[in-house]
Amino acid sequence: MKAYRVTFQTLWGLALLMMGIGVFFRIPYVMERVGTIDHFAPATVFIRICFYIMGILLIGGGIQKLYGLWSSDSRAHHSGDE
Repeated sequence: MKAYRVTFQTLWGLALLMMGIGVFFRIPYVMERVGTIDHFAPATVFIRICFYIMGILLIGGGIQKLYGLWSSDSRAHHSGDE
């Protein structure tokens, strides 16, 4: 059961990381379309900042999850050797 959980959490961390990177690549294309909508045109700078913050949070969450899993896994291996 633990191996299944570690595998799922690792995949979840990788998914968060990849989605964050994907947001950064997608922002320029989305902002072109958002700029054409008259209602959102005055707020394009704010929307762009929000997208970048969302990407940073996704990348940070993925890195934090992977680091937490890998550091706890390496600690478990080292404590078993002593």
